Amino acid sequence: MFSKSKINDPVTGKETDAPRPSAPQAPASSGAPAPKGSDFKASAPKVKPPASTLSADLHVTGNMKTTGDIQVEGTVEGDIRAHLLTIGESATIKGEVIADDVVINGRIVGRVRGLKVRLTSTARVEGDIIHKTIAIESGAHFEGSVQRQDDPLNPGAKNPPSPKANPGS
Repeated sequence: MFSKSKINDPVTGKETDAPRPSAPQAPASSGAPAPKGSDFKASAPKVKPPASTLSADLHVTGNMKTTGDIQVEGTVEGDIRAHLLTIGESATIKGEVIADDVVINGRIVGRVRGLKVRLTSTARVEGDIIHKTIAIESGAHFEGSVQRQDDPLNPGAKNPPSPKANPGS
């Protein structure tokens, strides 16, 4: 399984010998199951990519959809769907916003749908907000209606009538 290599020899001096120690270990460790109690993982953990940022000088016309995170500092005319959407103070969105988490520091003209929606003190929203949880800081400007739904990300979902509301029916 293991063989003597130049790494054990006292005279190496070559830079090409440095990567050699990892080569014999990789096949042995990836093919064998990890011992019980070990923190070793057979595959590399998936690293979450950083948020995509749309800079303040960028003007986008059209819809955007991602499973990742977006930070908008510019202007978007269209709908945006993301996991985490952060609207910067200088940003303006004209369209529908759908995200698991929405943090609004700038301006949105259109509907907002999110599991967690947060309007900071610099937020300006003109449109309806459909949410599971919402936080509105003092100083935020909001014109529209607010509606709580268990599944706000699904546009066709309506809150079913509670079975506790009519126990005799």
